[in-house]
Amino acid sequence: MTQAMHWRPLTTLDLPVVEAIAEKVHPGFPEDLAVFAERQQLYPDGTRLLELDGVPSGYILSHPWRFKSLPALNALLGAIPPDADTYYLHDLALLPAARGTGAAAMIIGDIQRHARAQGFANMSLVAVNGSIPFWTKHGFRPFPAPELAEKLLSYEDAARFMVKRLV
Repeated sequence: MTQAMHWRPLTTLDLPVVEAIAEKVHPGFPEDLAVFAERQQLYPDGTRLLELDGVPSGYILSHPWRFKSLPALNALLGAIPPDADTYYLHDLALLPAARGTGAAAMIIGDIQRHARAQGFANMSLVAVNGSIPFWTKHGFRPFPAPELAEKLLSYEDAARFMVKRLV
């Protein structure tokens, strides 16, 4: 039986659902509802909600940012920097029912096309929760940045800064 899968723009009405999904998928990385709301407000083109058969099942939060300048966990950005030079994937979370459906590849491809169309030469992220193999499969590579070591430890010991070139 095939599920109807649809990524749609995230709205403010979806934020409580996003918070609930985040609590299930990333219990070790709690973020306030205000963080999700600000990301959606500052850069709505980078926020999407996944629905499987009409049921919210995942989300992505992404936005332009400065290369090797990682936003702190559970912190407000204030603004998108005018000199942003990377497209940053803040969070991709899928409930178990959505894993293995192709939903992740679909949204990563969509966001990559968006980032390229906006003129970004790369995308970057912090891989946590053992997700390095997942991100590697999608073309991201660990990027040496010793100056980020302390910031990465604030996520978790195994956190890695990863980059995907778009040009």
